[in-house]
Amino acid sequence: MSQTVSFPIGGMTCAACAARIEKVLNRQKGVQATVNFASERAQVQMDGPEASPETVVAAVRKAGFTVEERSLDLSLTGMSCAACAARIEKILNKLPMTHASVNFATERAHVTYVPGIVEPEMVIARIENAGFGAKRLDNGVQEDPDAGRQALWRTERNRFFLTAALSLPFFVQMAGMVLGRMAMMPGWVQLLLATPVQFFCARHLYQRAWNAVRGGSANMDVLVVLGTSIAYFFSAAVVLFHLHQPVYFEASVSIITLVSLGKLMETRAKNQTSAGIEGLLRLQPQVAHVESAGAVVDRPVAEVRVGDLLVVRPGESVPVDGVVVEGASEVNEAMLTGESMPVFKQVDARLFGGTLNANGVLRMKATGVGAETALSRIVKMVEQAQGSKASVQRLADKVSNIFVPVVISLALATFLVSWLVTGSATWSLVSAVSVLVIACPCSLGLATPTAIMVGTGLGARCGILFRNADALEHAEKLTTIIVDKTGTLTQGKPTVSEVLPAPQIEAAQLLAVAYALEKDSEHPLARAVADYAEAHAVQPLVASGFQAVPGKGVTAQIGETLARLGSPRFLSEAGLTLETALVARLEGEGKTVIAVASGAQLLGYLALSDALRPDSVATVKSLQKSGIKVIMLTGDNQRTAAVVAAQVGVDAYMAGVLPGDKAEAVQKYRAEGSMVGMVGDGINDAPALAAADVGFAIGAGAAIVLDTADVVLMKSDLTSVLDAISLSRATLAKIRQNLFFAFIYNILGLPLAACGLLNPIVAGAAMAMSSVSVVSNSLLLNRWRPQSRA
Repeated sequence: MSQTVSFPIGGMTCAACAARIEKVLNRQKGVQATVNFASERAQVQMDGPEASPETVVAAVRKAGFTVEERSLDLSLTGMSCAACAARIEKILNKLPMTHASVNFATERAHVTYVPGIVEPEMVIARIENAGFGAKRLDNGVQEDPDAGRQALWRTERNRFFLTAALSLPFFVQMAGMVLGRMAMMPGWVQLLLATPVQFFCARHLYQRAWNAVRGGSANMDVLVVLGTSIAYFFSAAVVLFHLHQPVYFEASVSIITLVSLGKLMETRAKNQTSAGIEGLLRLQPQVAHVESAGAVVDRPVAEVRVGDLLVVRPGESVPVDGVVVEGASEVNEAMLTGESMPVFKQVDARLFGGTLNANGVLRMKATGVGAETALSRIVKMVEQAQGSKASVQRLADKVSNIFVPVVISLALATFLVSWLVTGSATWSLVSAVSVLVIACPCSLGLATPTAIMVGTGLGARCGILFRNADALEHAEKLTTIIVDKTGTLTQGKPTVSEVLPAPQIEAAQLLAVAYALEKDSEHPLARAVADYAEAHAVQPLVASGFQAVPGKGVTAQIGETLARLGSPRFLSEAGLTLETALVARLEGEGKTVIAVASGAQLLGYLALSDALRPDSVATVKSLQKSGIKVIMLTGDNQRTAAVVAAQVGVDAYMAGVLPGDKAEAVQKYRAEGSMVGMVGDGINDAPALAAADVGFAIGAGAAIVLDTADVVLMKSDLTSVLDAISLSRATLAKIRQNLFFAFIYNILGLPLAACGLLNPIVAGAAMAMSSVSVVSNSLLLNRWRPQSRA
């Protein structure tokens, strides 16, 4: 059975670290892993009995990196003896990477787990399924997702301040020497100041370098440690043995200080790239007002269960997903759809956790809690997208894998060649140190994932959810977009515009039969017929033996007679004679015609109209202007399809396409060499969405569509397709810029350093700033704005 987990990894310092972890994990049987250096997470797919979370985490830790563990304290109810405690403990310890201890006397449980592999909701669910009760002692308050990154930033900040304080005399000395106003400090003073910087402030660099070497690879820390250690030990030997050579303590100290400053700035910038998903996580309130025993009590959201009745007051966020059972109010759903206009909600309307209730009191029934809420699914989808890799990153990964060994070889060659050419070991040593410290694989490793993190987070805030990095990458390459007509180009809410009974047939008789055949169907056309009949107080006849013919119609037994309802072609195939001129006139007006018959008697026709979305024509024109061919797909007849196609202005259309044939239509255009996108909104569209290069689910309709679409557009607005493509193009442009900067930096910097044209301090500063510049460029993507709201 396949299982996918995503968990945080600590201790990575550059892209080489991520590549090494990925390599280690992919050596495991049944494991396919991607490691994102920017988000510091691993996404692992495990297939087969050999692969398990335990072996995966053990492999990461053996490689010298850390996997975070968290603890959870629970209050338990329902235990009657020590055997109950032992049972709960046994159940919890079966969860992967989980250790639990249960105290029967205090009715408490302490659980340690790895986030991403196990979550608190899973632990509580296991206990409740065993027949006991569990309540979080932390009141279910979620940990601030930004807290860990902020703690890391504070650690880097404190380390930098200490390093800078110890290094300040060297910077003052260098400034004084440049101005000609200060002599060098005595060698023993420099040694005394440089030693704590080298071995205390930089001890984490040595530890991570050792872990990398021990694991059979090298990373940025190896380069920095090699460069600074050479400069330090050479200078120390000069001081201790009174050699007549210059010392380079200021080089080693300055490099460590600048690396520390660069890491501090990089950490801060990386924190900002996570703002999108962390902003979503903070939307869900921590407390819900639950009706219990006739009173309203406050409970942690983590304790809300499906079926609970909740009260949402004005100005409060909806705690979980549910339906309104009493009250009416406007709800701001911008966090889901990106649309700032509030949506009016009344009885039976759906509510989503994290949305904001504006002005009325709502009573709601919980239908989705925990991981089953729309907000949780969105966060999970964004996390998966941010943890995936785009194909454009493959070149950078290949370079990063061989980068450090090549740089070490280049530094050694620089030393030997310079020594042979100049005869100066000191000059050669300085050049080699410059080569070591200017090289930076970090910028290569950050170029793609930081842009993807910012782009997917930005998309989520605008109601555009990319399933993975490939979807984000492929959206900009689309040459053809196939659009389903009903519910996509049209509003998807057809209405009965004409009732045309056959001669000697009453309209009420026609509607009664039609209502009987359609009243239990959820198809948009069926709902339109049923709503029209209800509005005209029509009583349905009793029908049985329903048989639906996909894309054509339905039959059922009414009394002793077989009744039929469907397209004119469907009834013609059954041997009934239709008024072709009338049908042609209605279809020529762009209407959908439904014919109704009882036995061999034609009862008449129902003409239905489905208005175009207000944005359909403008969106199609915009897509065409950007070089994308637009094809309309519909199950309607040729005449109706032609009218709608002309109104919208599509390049081509395909009419009479049955639901099962939509995927074949997509494959047809793909076979012609087009990069095809499919836009749909219903269950019938799921196979076509899956068959397309990029499937767009508009309006976030059925769950199966959410599972098969590559891009989910939460807003029921066709312009969101334009926004998704625009965001894809903006993100890919940033990725290309980042890769250019990363490659050009190393291509220009390494030869200059090898030729002795860069001072090690300047090289260290350039290396420290390279990663910051790439991440900062990715953050500029936040200036992107949706075209539909520009």
